[in-house]
Amino acid sequence: MEQYFKILSDVTKKIIDDDFVFVFYNGNILVKIEQNSIKIPLLKEIKPINIKYEDQFFIGEIAEISCFATETHSEIKLSEGFELMSLRDFANTVNECLFSAAGRANQILHWNRTNKFCGKCGAKTVTKEDEIAKVCPKCDHVMYPVICPAIIVAVIKGDQILLAHNSNFKNNMYSLIAGFVEAGEDLESAVKREVLEEVGIKVKNVRYHNSAPWSFPNSLMLGFIAEYESGDIKVDGKEILYADWFDKDHFPNIPEKFTLARKIIDGVIYKD
Repeated sequence: MEQYFKILSDVTKKIIDDDFVFVFYNGNILVKIEQNSIKIPLLKEIKPINIKYEDQFFIGEIAEISCFATETHSEIKLSEGFELMSLRDFANTVNECLFSAAGRANQILHWNRTNKFCGKCGAKTVTKEDEIAKVCPKCDHVMYPVICPAIIVAVIKGDQILLAHNSNFKNNMYSLIAGFVEAGEDLESAVKREVLEEVGIKVKNVRYHNSAPWSFPNSLMLGFIAEYESGDIKVDGKEILYADWFDKDHFPNIPEKFTLARKIIDGVIYKD
């Protein structure tokens, strides 16, 4: 039976030996290699490694087993059967259940790491006792995990799809147009603005497709499909280096299967 990750936020829950522990060090996640399979270790399995943990957060359950997120800033002396993996490599290797849990862990830890001090008065914050939040003991300012909304859109022109090569992409990869939503902006307007800004064309009939968290480190990707309306492709040569129309018989290198971009592309091209 396929497993899934259930998000929970009981801050009073304490970790026990048979709980999963998502341990991060320098942006990498600690995994256990067992019979050529990658697994998240239980607390009792990593106790011999003697890791110096920072804060621990209960993040949910997998098959009724509690999952905790933590990180260390001290080098981990790996014993046989354990490895450190980048989150992206982890996502490319494991099922969606484990990636969802690891992604939530990474988001919570990033928030914890970047909110040690109050953004209002500068005092040192403390973790609240009744929810995943930071509170300033000096001015009572409360800080919750930040989620940054971003749109990603498949622009369709007949049987072709618009793909672009961003200057940050490796391996000559092409993907969909994407960008963050501006303050005070609705999602449909964000789609139209980003496409116009990045490739110089106008789109119409913007419709929602699906969404997915993007835990690198704290985005929520909102997927859309839009139709070409007018204009010629014109890139800025800085953020977007190349862009063009592609059909399924002449495709460039595209994102990994775990990404929302790839799921939208496959759905559009193969009419999923």
